[in-house]
This record gives sequence, C-alpha cells and structure tokens, in this order.
Amino acid sequence: MNLFKSGTRPTLGSVIGRGHLIVALVGVAMASVSLTLLGVLALRVYADHNLHLIARSINYTVEAAVVFNDKAAATEALALIASTEEVADAQVMDEQGELLARWQRPETGLLSDLEVQIARAILEKPISMPIVHQGQVIGSILLTGHGGSLMRFLLSGLMGIVLCTAVSAWVALYLARRQLQGITGPLRSLAAVAHAARSERAFDQRVPPADIAELDNLGNDFNALLDELESWQTHLQNENETLAHQASHDSLTGLPNRAFFEGRLMRALRNAGKLDERVAVLFLDSDRFKEINDNFGHAAGDAVLVAVATRVRAQLREEDLVARLGGDEFAILLTPLHKAEDAERIANQIIASMEAPIPLPGSIQVLTSLSIGIAVYPDHGVTPGELLHAADAAMYQAKRLSRGAQQTAGAELPVAHVQTRS
Repeated sequence: MNLFKSGTRPTLGSVIGRGHLIVALVGVAMASVSLTLLGVLALRVYADHNLHLIARSINYTVEAAVVFNDKAAATEALALIASTEEVADAQVMDEQGELLARWQRPETGLLSDLEVQIARAILEKPISMPIVHQGQVIGSILLTGHGGSLMRFLLSGLMGIVLCTAVSAWVALYLARRQLQGITGPLRSLAAVAHAARSERAFDQRVPPADIAELDNLGNDFNALLDELESWQTHLQNENETLAHQASHDSLTGLPNRAFFEGRLMRALRNAGKLDERVAVLFLDSDRFKEINDNFGHAAGDAVLVAVATRVRAQLREEDLVARLGGDEFAILLTPLHKAEDAERIANQIIASMEAPIPLPGSIQVLTSLSIGIAVYPDHGVTPGELLHAADAAMYQAKRLSRGAQQTAGAELPVAHVQTRS
C-alpha cells in the first residue's frame, strides 16, 4: 500500500522526481542551445572571414585572365580554387559588369538543397570584391558561401544535445532517487506509524531517526505526542477498568455484586442448555451477623463479612463464582455441576469452614455460621430468577432447620430437626 496516495493525487516521490528531471532537461537544453547559437555565430564570422580570404585568392589568380579578357582561363582558375573551398557560387565580372566566368557547386539531392537553405538563412550575404590591376579596377568577384560545414556543426550540436539530455536525465533520476530516499523514507515511516495509531490505536510504535534535521525533529515531536497519547490511553484504560470493577464488584469484600452474578448466571444457563449440563446456585446467609453488628459495631460486622467471603472463596473451584448480593447474603454459582451431591458437599465444606472463630479488632473473636440453600438447573428452575428464588427459599428452610445447615430446594425437612426447632 502506498501511504502517500490519496485517490488520483501524485506521490511526493513522483513530484520531486519529475521536478528534478524537468529542471535537468531544461538546464541541459538551454545550455546546449546557447552553446549551439554561440557556435553558429562564431562559425558565421569564420565563414565570412574565410570567404574574404577565398575572394583574395581568386582575385590574384584570375587577375591576368581578366586583363586579357580570357574567359577560359578565368573559368579554369575560378573552378580550381572554388571547388576546394566552402563556396556555393563564384562569379567573375569584367570592368563593364559583364559575366566573365562562373562556377557553381553542383546540387545533388535534398542534402545539398538543405545546405544551401542553411547558408542563405544563417550566413552573411554574398561578398563582392573588386579586381585591381595597377591601381585601376578592372573587374569584380562575387562569392556566395556554402552551408556544408555549418550543417555538420548543427548536426553534431544536435547529437550532443540529445546525448547530454539523455545522460542528464539518467543522472537527475539517480540523484533524485537518492535524495528521495532521505526525504520520503522518514515520511513513509511517519505515515505508517500515524496510520497504525489512527486505525489500530497502536500508540506504542515510534518513528525511527532521520538523517535530515527537520524530518528528525518532526519525528521526535511526533514520538513525544505518541508518548503522551500512550500515557493517556493507559491512564484511561486503568480508570475504565477501575470503574468497571467498581460497578460490578463489592467494595468491602472485593466479590462480584448481584448484577455481575446474574449476568454470569444467565450465560451459564445458556451454555448449560446447549451442552445439556447442570448448574447449581447456592444462597448463603449469615446466622449471627445482626447480633455481631449490634453488639460490636459496624467495623466488626465488616470484618465478619470479609472473613466469610475469604473462607467461602477458599472452598470453591477456580471456575466457580461467589458474589455478595447485599448485607450478609451471598450467592455461589457452581458450573458445571456433575451431580447434585457435589453441591451439597461444597455446602458442607463452607459450613465447616465457619467453625473457626473470626478475629475482630481489639483482640475479640466471634463465632458465626452460614445457612445455605441449594437450587439445581434444570430441576428447580430454568431462569436466573427461578433458581435464585428457589435457593433463597431453601436457605430459609435450612435456617428454620437449625443454624449452620444446608437445604436443597424441593427436599423435605427432617422430622427430628423440625421437632427440635419447634
């Protein structure tokens, strides 16, 4: 995934790379064109000077032929010199301006026409030089330059421009890529970390150091911001966990409260229905809590509740749950339950754990007991409310039986205990 793309927008790498390439090509093209123009101007001056030298040479050569009005000799001398020089047309006139001799470079195809056109467009106009004999003008020479050398120079310049442009484009791309690695690399890392922080809340990731000072400072500032966000997230998570725990647990005993217990019971019943398992709910009530609370104060009552919670939790399996429903009432969820006798056995263990005295502040010890009612799913109910009601009713039956007793819902009270209670 390209982290710098947004729809059809160009990437930073393509923008900078294209900019380097354009600058390099424009620079090379301008330099090449400038050098070519300077070369053309220099060649134009050289060609003009060369035409004057050729004209002087022809002047000396055809002077005698002009004096004697010898056309054949003038033509031969003119061709001998003009054919070896950059001359397109050479004419020798007599004193009256009549054509005495003429030489023209033969035109052979498109290339020759192109040379002539270049010469007419760029070179100086044809030059005219008088032929002087013994101080008198006896004729004149008219020379037109040829564009062969100029055309070769232009072609070589064009090839040089193309070659330099290609080399410059390659060098520009190479340098641009090296420069982009130092710019886009840190930016890609920054974008990746920012994307992870936004989409995955991964505030623990950090931007690596960069070689460029500005980008390194940007990465450091972003990392500092991530440090603050991570700290804020951790603090917020801790607060949420604390609030969630406080909302679902009893502040005195640390046990889950009624709402938490009923939620777990509902899920346990749903799973038990799917897996055809049994679940037991135990309802516990302290027998002497009100008496202890009245005689020794609320601090003693709180100590008794904490001790009861500790001892009950010690008798349960890891997957079982004990909760404080309120006051001195507790509830236990046994899941899964293999047989009803297991619930009765655990209830007896809890009752036995209360036989030891509970120490109170001020070196005081008190004895208390628990009355326990047992309800089993699906025998005594199929909803959380039905099971809790059945277990509560069984607990009151156990309390009427005697202190520190347990009773299963639906079971009849033993006759001997009922008579003793009455």
